[in-house]
Amino acid sequence: MFYNKSMKKIPDPNKIFPNEKIPSLCYIKNVIKNPNIIVGDFTYYDDVNGAEQFEKHVTHHYNFIGDKLIIGKFCQIAKGVEFVMNGANHRMNCASTYPFYIMGGDWGNALAPVAKELPLKGDTVVGNDVWIGQNTTILPGVHIGDGAIIGLNSVVARDVPPYTIVAGNPAKIIRKRFDDELIDLLLKLKWWDKSIEEIDALIPLLSCSDLNKVKQEIKKSIK
Repeated sequence: MFYNKSMKKIPDPNKIFPNEKIPSLCYIKNVIKNPNIIVGDFTYYDDVNGAEQFEKHVTHHYNFIGDKLIIGKFCQIAKGVEFVMNGANHRMNCASTYPFYIMGGDWGNALAPVAKELPLKGDTVVGNDVWIGQNTTILPGVHIGDGAIIGLNSVVARDVPPYTIVAGNPAKIIRKRFDDELIDLLLKLKWWDKSIEEIDALIPLLSCSDLNKVKQEIKKSIK
């Protein structure tokens, strides 16, 4: 814990384990080593030995491809979530998809694909305050909007709009979390980008289920 300017005790975003009573909670940004994985403050992975496990669940992430996994702030990532990166893709414009060229021996002389021949999808981007359920798989190049919820065991192959619930294989939209007015207000508020003091003061509002009250208070704060 550390103290903010008001001398309130705040979880330290630079610690690996924010709560000693829940040893499975790990702030990811403090344990990742791959420079192509970028994670915001307060985003956690919930798994026993999470500090060692998270990066193992970012698969086919090869430096020569250069794609990035970018995850925002305050995300909640459950056990077993898998990020499949662009290195998993094979060339599909030939008679066989088999990658002979990486197998060694004389097969290593087989013609290797150039980047434009691979179905590369770009960076995988997860917004802020996103909840990803247990054993979800996220495919290369997917963008998940702020405030989205991904149901457990989903396979996310397409972009997910902000504040939308998706689930299934392939993941499909179940519903929006809120009406369009509240979604627009939350996207304007961008509470995750505020100072720690401002976020601390907003917690009662962010934890409030009276959504009409939430709307009115956000309108006041963004005037």
